[in-house]
Amino acid sequence: MNKITEKQLLIDKIVEAIQDTKGEDIMIFDLSTIENSAAQTFVICTGNSNTQVSAISGNIQKKVRNDLQDRPWHVEGSENSLWVLLDYVSVVVHVFQRETREYYDIEELWGDAKITKIEN
Repeated sequence: MNKITEKQLLIDKIVEAIQDTKGEDIMIFDLSTIENSAAQTFVICTGNSNTQVSAISGNIQKKVRNDLQDRPWHVEGSENSLWVLLDYVSVVVHVFQRETREYYDIEELWGDAKITKIEN
């Protein structure tokens, strides 16, 4: 399987896991054409509480591990679950609480990216 197909399978599995746990405002940022970007793809979503943010990030890790035999290279923010980052190297997932997402406005930071919104 080639790298593009593997990456798309990973993105699809991440989105599926987010939807399973009722994550909202799912957006996929294609950063592959942006110089010096942190990853090729960002997947961003919102949870309504620290419990939901924790559940979303946990479900992503579980589904990706079980279905694709992959684990994140790094996980950040799971202690307080205001903003959990799951780094799968080429794909980085950001799971925010609503207020934190609005405060950091990460969508504006990567405004040059091709953005795909996933309808819930």
